[in-house]
Amino acid sequence: MLVNTNETVELTLPNQLSYLPVAQAVVREAARNCGFADATLSEIELGVEEAVTNIMKHAYDIEENPTFDIVCKRLPEGLQIILREKGIPFDPKLIPHYKPEEMDLESSSAGMGFHLMKSMMDDVQLVNLGPGGKETRLLKLFKDTSRAGKAGGPATPVVAEPKVIEEKIAYDVRLMAENEAIEVSKCAFKSHGYSFFDDHIYFPERLVELNQNGTMISAVAVTKNNVFMGHAALLYQHPEDRIPELTFVFVNVEYRGQGAFNRLNEFLMKTPKKRECTGIYAYAVANHTFTQKTMARYGINDCGILLATSPRTWKFKGIPGDPTQRISVILAFRYMDTPKPITIYAPAHHQEMIAKLYKNLGATPVWGTAASTPAPLPESAPEILTEINESESCAEIYVKRYGKDVVREVHKQLRRFCIQQIACTNLFLNLEDPATQAMTAEFEKLGFFFAGILPCGRIGDTLILQYLNNVDLSYEKISAYSEMAKELLEYIRVHDPNASL
Repeated sequence: MLVNTNETVELTLPNQLSYLPVAQAVVREAARNCGFADATLSEIELGVEEAVTNIMKHAYDIEENPTFDIVCKRLPEGLQIILREKGIPFDPKLIPHYKPEEMDLESSSAGMGFHLMKSMMDDVQLVNLGPGGKETRLLKLFKDTSRAGKAGGPATPVVAEPKVIEEKIAYDVRLMAENEAIEVSKCAFKSHGYSFFDDHIYFPERLVELNQNGTMISAVAVTKNNVFMGHAALLYQHPEDRIPELTFVFVNVEYRGQGAFNRLNEFLMKTPKKRECTGIYAYAVANHTFTQKTMARYGINDCGILLATSPRTWKFKGIPGDPTQRISVILAFRYMDTPKPITIYAPAHHQEMIAKLYKNLGATPVWGTAASTPAPLPESAPEILTEINESESCAEIYVKRYGKDVVREVHKQLRRFCIQQIACTNLFLNLEDPATQAMTAEFEKLGFFFAGILPCGRIGDTLILQYLNNVDLSYEKISAYSEMAKELLEYIRVHDPNASL
């Protein structure tokens, strides 16, 4: 497909070497139309050849059949050529520096392709766009324009995905080294493509920063030969959090079955934390039971089920699942120490289930008794926090402090999310606040229904309600592993106002 819009030419090509001459011809004619002479056209053509070949050979896994884009844009000072693709992540800093003076017949030519690009062009940059993929940006200046002189690095080669290793191998589990962050991003890409909801995972530099400041603790599994196998992390989602999420758990397909998932979890449980850690929580997808079983094995027990939180297109390479509806998750939690007794003000109609969930977590709270006449809400405005994840089509509302118009304010936020066509909205209420006992029923009148609890959450021990915005959901397609999860799923179905429709 070729599109010519004023001073920009855009070309989409299959990722096949047979189309290289097409790419060169289009770029050459775009450069000619900009006014470049024949000698310069040859330089541009050679630079583009190296860039396109790099993408075609190295950017994608062998089983993929993708396309990539070439954009030629005329600038006042010359021509910019952008090659855009959604191939495997890379880290330009890891590309070897090419030194032609040290080359001999036995030497590796690593880095030579990028060296040629820099020699032919005035500026070469490689930009990581996270879920947006990557761009190789080439700039050729007219002769009377000063040279730009900036450079990046080419994508690292991709090796064909090996078969699962059947025999047991020896390996180590330890904290992630900074130069391994790119391997974590690659592993995430191999497992989920660019569909993972938290795009931190696609930026190696962010992973390094989060680990440096204590927001994240990354553990890696590596073979005795230091080959990367997998990753898991504890991540504090908010500055005020006391509990991190167990997340970013990826094991390369060839190493599944080696027990790396289990050992990574064990390591993270024992690793000292820089921040307060009263507990750990995790979300296990409910289109299969694999991760649910692992959570249960380590005492991370079920306490909620959040329906339709992720798109059905979310990929799980090597793990079977039902891709016909949005993905639901099982919420699980583990106290790090014996829980301190606290007073919980559970709504009467959910107290029995809430008590079962706390018992499943090993806690016995004190049950607060509401006054026969609930106290009026404060005259001040409520304090409400909201978050939205557009890629997941999921939103969250936290009632941090009740106020006179809290139901109206929650309704207003919910309406806003529905207008934006957000599929699911989760509402978090503080169970340590006596007002929650009476207000839960008021929120349920808006269409919210029971989802579960989360101890030690962002606003205290939390009751979770959920709202589905015209989501076609079959409860029979949700896989619950534990007896508690099965009972909870049926409880949620009974209270879901849409389940009988």
